[in-house]
Amino acid sequence: MGGFSDSGGELHDLLERLYDRYNRPDFIGDDPISVPHRYVDRADREIAGFLAATIAWGNRKAIVRNACRMMLAMDDAPADFVRHASDRELAALDSCVHRTFSGGDLRDFVLALRSLTERFGGIGAFFESRYEVTGSIPRVLADFRHEFFRCSHAPRCEKHLSSIEKGAACKRLCMYLRWMVRYDDRGVDFGEWRRIPMSALYLPLDVHTGDMGRALGLLGRRQNDWRAVEEITAALRRFDPDDPVRFDFALFGAGIDSRNA
Repeated sequence: MGGFSDSGGELHDLLERLYDRYNRPDFIGDDPISVPHRYVDRADREIAGFLAATIAWGNRKAIVRNACRMMLAMDDAPADFVRHASDRELAALDSCVHRTFSGGDLRDFVLALRSLTERFGGIGAFFESRYEVTGSIPRVLADFRHEFFRCSHAPRCEKHLSSIEKGAACKRLCMYLRWMVRYDDRGVDFGEWRRIPMSALYLPLDVHTGDMGRALGLLGRRQNDWRAVEEITAALRRFDPDDPVRFDFALFGAGIDSRNA
């Protein structure tokens, strides 16, 4: 697909058709968002969503399978496990591995989540309160990483939480924020964190959304970094300033289909 001109709103029409095709519950069965959809409690969704997003690279079916194994190892009650798991129960996480994310990394992440919950009341409470103070998602992403790794942890696990201060695209964190902040009548995203406006979100940029964004003329930058995230999100805000990342599944799904064609 070559560059796309938006004369006559053709690009907007295409994005809306892709949104209607992909942003629906029957697309999420093999997507990591299906993991937090196993739960109805906000705290469970926050923990399950964060851990599923953390390992969201590689084959989607493997991501979902390994994230579900994590949930079962956490007694299928992730929020309670984070708050109360004993050393013996934490040691049982050793078998939970996804590519380079080891059982030891998972233990350190669970303990970091415990510390964050004790200090701020939960992941959502942290994100919402910090956004209300800063009014900036990039600032909140930087603050979250600092607070997350404040407790004792193995340095190797830090590679699994992207640093916006180093220019990373922070795809998994942006995806997690989309899950927790966005809401519509489609039943895909959760809309749990209403104190953060959807207009403030940034597109989760990966190889699929990046390639499709370039094909449609939404992104010129070749590197998938934070500058590219800002560029493509600004382009999408032209079509929906109140909810620009609703086109995430549209670009992602179309990108997958184009690669499989």
